[in-house]
Amino acid sequence: MNEEISNAQNIYLYHGLIIFGGLLIIAILIHMLYHRRSPSAIIAWLLSIILVPYISVPLYFIIGSRKRKNRYKKSSLKLKNEPTDQNIQNNIDRVLRNYKIADASQNKQFIVYTDPIKTYEIFMQCINEAKNSIHISTYIFEYDKATKEIIKALIKKSKEGLEIKILMDSLGSIVLYLFQYRLRELKKAGIEIKFFMPIFHMPFRNYINLRNHRKIYIFDNEKVLSGGANLSNEYLGATYSKKRWQDIMFLVEGSSVEQYFEIFASDWFYASDERLKFKRQKMEIEGDIYLQVVPSGPDMDKDALYEALLSAIYGAKERIYIITPYFIPNNSLIEALIIAHHKGVDVKLITPKEANHTIVNLVRSSYMRELEEAGIKIYLYNGAMLHAKAILFDNKSVVLGSVNFDNRSLFLNYEVATFVYSIKIIKEIEEWTEKLISNSSFGTKGVSDFKRVFENLMRIMAPQL
Repeated sequence: MNEEISNAQNIYLYHGLIIFGGLLIIAILIHMLYHRRSPSAIIAWLLSIILVPYISVPLYFIIGSRKRKNRYKKSSLKLKNEPTDQNIQNNIDRVLRNYKIADASQNKQFIVYTDPIKTYEIFMQCINEAKNSIHISTYIFEYDKATKEIIKALIKKSKEGLEIKILMDSLGSIVLYLFQYRLRELKKAGIEIKFFMPIFHMPFRNYINLRNHRKIYIFDNEKVLSGGANLSNEYLGATYSKKRWQDIMFLVEGSSVEQYFEIFASDWFYASDERLKFKRQKMEIEGDIYLQVVPSGPDMDKDALYEALLSAIYGAKERIYIITPYFIPNNSLIEALIIAHHKGVDVKLITPKEANHTIVNLVRSSYMRELEEAGIKIYLYNGAMLHAKAILFDNKSVVLGSVNFDNRSLFLNYEVATFVYSIKIIKEIEEWTEKLISNSSFGTKGVSDFKRVFENLMRIMAPQL
């Protein structure tokens, strides 16, 4: 009799767990639909919840949403703008303006750096020449050979009376976040340091999946260095290193500096509760380089960057060159690239032969094969890790910055892209692209049917990579 009662209790418990699990999945599904998650993201999360519920359910509530309303969420970022029809560059510019992105503005100087030694030299030069302030925002700040020299230079300038603020992502700069004694000299010299979304400080509040991937280095509110390079010996240094990654940075001098400052100030306020005000050091000098600074991430009400890229792909008539370390797009971008190719557009993808993350290599493969089978040219860079990010559209624009061609950069991370409308710069990026191609293998290698099925299955992880 007792055994029968026990069996009945187990059956009721089993049925109860099934009903509870079903209701939980329905609730999460409704939550994802309410927040307009993409179909691929919904499928990925539901499969994870069904297969590993004890891990996936709490994980979803920590990292599963990106633009939700919450009193702890970073406030929406809106760049100052004085609309004018005079500076409209092309349809990409029009799309961005309709999303309330600041108009393209004139700048007197724009210099591209693809040599990590040159990047290091100009970075140190900007520090040494600064007279009033230095503001640094980076995803990765490591304590190594290159940054020790940077730290020395910053301490020297702080002792001269400059205002210096450093903002680094707590996950990207995890070693310094965990071992902050290495920052004592900087703090002792009066340099302010903040970590963006500290990962051990109320993780449910901070959304640990939403990282600040922006690289913005501002000097005297007159010059900005930006692009893909973080602060570590892996990205830049005074001497040659065979293992150093290939990246791209650029120096801006002109009216766009204020827009980079506003992005930095917004991130700094979220991390410190301190409001910064832009102080122009001298009269603005206009030039012939038109730039449009486009922030992207959870602090933007809409996915303006993503839609501008999609529009640019559909609008391209001659060529689309994509240089990215991580190629994990969604289906809409894949379809747009294939359609562009079928229209006769020369579409090329240049990406590392081996990315620095094994999981990325596995997930990206099926996307690259899909493009290749449609006739799109794939080039796998043979040198050290290619970390540069650039997208060239016809002779109309080139997109540079911190944004990778993947779901994480386009939908999860805090990023900043710069649309450059300059024939001279476009030509320069084109020549650099050809150099990358000359050091690349053409096409992906064949794989077994089993591995192809496995690679396709790995797509369920794409929305979170």
